[in-house]
Amino acid sequence: MVNHWLMKSEPDVYPYEQLVKDGSTHWDGVRNYQARNMMRDDMKIGDLVLFYHSNFKPPHIAGVARVSKEGYPDHTSWDSNSKYHDPKSTPDQPRWFMVELEPVCALGNIVPLQSVRDNPACENMLLIRRGQRLSIQPVDPVDFDTILSMGGCSRSDF
Repeated sequence: MVNHWLMKSEPDVYPYEQLVKDGSTHWDGVRNYQARNMMRDDMKIGDLVLFYHSNFKPPHIAGVARVSKEGYPDHTSWDSNSKYHDPKSTPDQPRWFMVELEPVCALGNIVPLQSVRDNPACENMLLIRRGQRLSIQPVDPVDFDTILSMGGCSRSDF
């Protein structure tokens, strides 16, 4: 069974268009234990991801990606020159994990956060809950399909 997720990235750091250009990427630098646990334990190959551009006006969902490699240790935590370095994480005892993503399709129309908030069908999405700031969130399949429809896309497009 395919799980559905929403993953946030700032467009000036790594936009959806860069994922399309690169063809795949590792999702490194997550330093929240709950998000880490989802990548390490729950995300599986083939899971679908709503790619969300945060810290942007307007914040929005830009496209769909797919998990192409399950959780494995985030090597940036061992690199003392990395902004994601964590001296308590080692190759023998990794503290942080990442997954790999590949692009599936860009939405024909971006889906702004306000449109998600305004759509009663999305009222249960974690994205719009007060205080919900996780960079990785599970998404109910019905909500996933609603977002696809709002973006002018359907599962038949991929």
